[in-house]
Amino acid sequence: MLRNLMLVGAAVVAAAIAVPAIHDANPDLLPGLAQAGLGRGEADAPPTISMLAHPPATATGRRVRLEPDGRGHFIGDFRLNGRTVEAMIDTGASVVAINTTTARRIGVSVSTADFKHPVNTANGTIHAAAATLSRLEIGGIVVRDVQAMVLDDEALSGTLIGMSFLNGLRRFGVENGRLLLEQ
Repeated sequence: MLRNLMLVGAAVVAAAIAVPAIHDANPDLLPGLAQAGLGRGEADAPPTISMLAHPPATATGRRVRLEPDGRGHFIGDFRLNGRTVEAMIDTGASVVAINTTTARRIGVSVSTADFKHPVNTANGTIHAAAATLSRLEIGGIVVRDVQAMVLDDEALSGTLIGMSFLNGLRRFGVENGRLLLEQ
């Protein structure tokens, strides 16, 4: 399972690099890429995934502090379209990445035809569907209209919170070993 999560993390990073490159080569192939928040530059560091339980988040108003888990990853309980989903912060991902099971659970409807955005992974190319989350929340922080990619359950077993959410914050960063999210 950890291997699958790592492969999905790699796929999200690959998508962050490949999709804009495809768009640059042929803008008509992926219309609306700029509006979808799938731009360049956010995939400098490869994502890492942890299967360990996450420490609780501390929320004060529109500030949330996440403690690192045993491997140093920041995992928290987010609300996607009002439903609680455990997810890992991934600054190497341009957008939020969810699987089809999570998409259904949070009311995001995608059809087979929507899986038209190629994403390269270590196991080959897969296709993802673009989606918009009406609300993504943690603590008192709420970001609306967050761009996401939906991947098949076999390609992604967890949820990654990427830059399409983090860019909706006033600031975020590690302070005293904790990840501070502030809106």
